[in-house]
Amino acid sequence: MSTLSDLVLAQGRSSQADVDWLHMLVGDLQLLADLAFADIVLWVPSGDDDFVAVAHSRPSSAATLFYRDFVGQPIKSQWRELVDEAFHGARIADSSAPDWYEEMPTRVRAVPVMRRLALTGTKVAPEPVAVITRHTNLGATRTASRQELTFNECADELFEMIASGDFPDLGAPTGPRRGAPRASDGLIRLDVDGTTTFASPNALSAFNRMGFEDELEGESLAEVTTRLLTGKLVVDESLPLVVTGRAPWRTDVESRGVTVSLRAIPIRRTGERIGAIVLSRDVTELRHQEQELITKDATIREIHHRVKNNLQTVASLLRIQARRTHSDEAREALTQAMRRVGAIAVVHDTLSEGLSQNVDFDAVFDRALLLVAEVASAHNTTAHPKRSGSFGVLPSEYATPLALALTELVTNAVEHGLAGQEGDVEIIAERSDTMLSVQVRDTGSGLPEGKVGEGLGTQIVRTLIQGELGGTIDWHTVVGRGTEVTIEVPLRWITSA
Repeated sequence: MSTLSDLVLAQGRSSQADVDWLHMLVGDLQLLADLAFADIVLWVPSGDDDFVAVAHSRPSSAATLFYRDFVGQPIKSQWRELVDEAFHGARIADSSAPDWYEEMPTRVRAVPVMRRLALTGTKVAPEPVAVITRHTNLGATRTASRQELTFNECADELFEMIASGDFPDLGAPTGPRRGAPRASDGLIRLDVDGTTTFASPNALSAFNRMGFEDELEGESLAEVTTRLLTGKLVVDESLPLVVTGRAPWRTDVESRGVTVSLRAIPIRRTGERIGAIVLSRDVTELRHQEQELITKDATIREIHHRVKNNLQTVASLLRIQARRTHSDEAREALTQAMRRVGAIAVVHDTLSEGLSQNVDFDAVFDRALLLVAEVASAHNTTAHPKRSGSFGVLPSEYATPLALALTELVTNAVEHGLAGQEGDVEIIAERSDTMLSVQVRDTGSGLPEGKVGEGLGTQIVRTLIQGELGGTIDWHTVVGRGTEVTIEVPLRWITSA
């Protein structure tokens, strides 16, 4: 299904600023549906003076009227006149008689979506950017509870703010929605002075778990929170603005081992704040899980760091041993082993710096290429390494064997292809969605009679590329241009993830 941006821009009537505003609004469409106990549909104008649905939220607090999404569909004729009135008149329009949908009586309200032009001031766009329709089921007739009446009152106030450009709030941060409080988690209604006029049972329970034993209604939420935090050395600086309902921010309150997330939505009328909605949610378990993940990530990074240190120690021991040996053959074998251990250490060093187990392989390989200068100096060779293209980000399952294999190939190109002379070593990387292709070229003497070596280095490369990565490798001599090695590795672990 197309994204909201695609659906809106495809109609040809909306700017990018309109799309950004609608993205913020859609983030709270579920809240509106839950508070209104109604289905909420967002319509944007199309190029042919019609309207197309770009978002639809069903209430979790009541049964939905529409079992099929309207997203991507043109508006139904029975709602067209009402939506036209709201859009062209830039005012809220209500159906004068029950609207029947599949033999179910409903009440429809159309709300124009006005876009605020700046964080400060009262200027809005000259015409609505969209229209919201609120579809309320009139079939379930029963006496509404005090909570339902309060929720509906809050919904009405938010719809009025949408029609005046006061909601969504440009001052609200765009933080992650994981763990964000919802209407059903707990709702507290504040007056302009920050005194609680209503607290849902779930909201009261959350504060009870933190140690507050009385009723919230009639109490200053700021004072209640202050008492809960007595003795705390560190308090979120945004907390006073949230618990008084003065800023559209979100914060956490922790007391007695319980963490409650609070989100404030200031209620404004003609630009003046008249109160606030504070949504609350007990996120104790969620915060524990997040802390466990942080601890695990830190542990994994520390393991990679220690492995890197141990590998560097091994490489240093091999270097010392190579310097002390009297056999040229043994010295060369130890030096090669040192470089191979160093290539693996580079990958672990990179993994120890990030949170994920993926690495920017371009950065890894550039560091591995620094080993070429050391190899060249040992063989009286002047090599000019050059990389083109991009490897991109690779999981550690790819990075370690690929780094070792490529280091081996570049080392072979310098040691054997360019031995005793000056030349270039070029590494070309090409990546598609399903395949990574790498070519290693040198301008040396080429393979003798086109034969591939049978040494340890060649065996290591074959084992890593064909065995561990399931790829292919091909050596051949380019006449007058040296040797070219082509590697192709399928990215099946990435594409199947």
